[in-house]
Amino acid sequence: MKTKKAEKKPAPIPTMVEGQLRNARRLIRAECANYCDGQCLVLDYTGDGCVCVQWISYSLLCKWFRECVLPLDEKLQLALGLAKNIRKCKMCGQEFQPKSNRSLYCPVCSRINRKKENSGAARRYRDRKQN
Repeated sequence: MKTKKAEKKPAPIPTMVEGQLRNARRLIRAECANYCDGQCLVLDYTGDGCVCVQWISYSLLCKWFRECVLPLDEKLQLALGLAKNIRKCKMCGQEFQPKSNRSLYCPVCSRINRKKENSGAARRYRDRKQN
């Protein structure tokens, strides 16, 4: 008896809430290279003008937006669950996108931890010098 191969279902298209849509529109207006006065230059192949689909939709439909524009806003990308690798900070537990594979702390806690480590190292150095 032959078994059917499990078909891969396409990943669901993420949807945004109102606040996320406002942030996405701000990003589109400021950073998208294909957006001009409410029109999408890539879809406008007839010259009549074509409305930017990402501007009017709560879903993430535009591939250019997902791959090139959205990574510029890490918070929005994390909220939509599209960040590549997400870690939890060891100090505060907040999710963050690490800059390298060795990152253990979010940017805020990283500064705090670095100050704590440096002050401890300086204290040990001073103690060694005195003895």
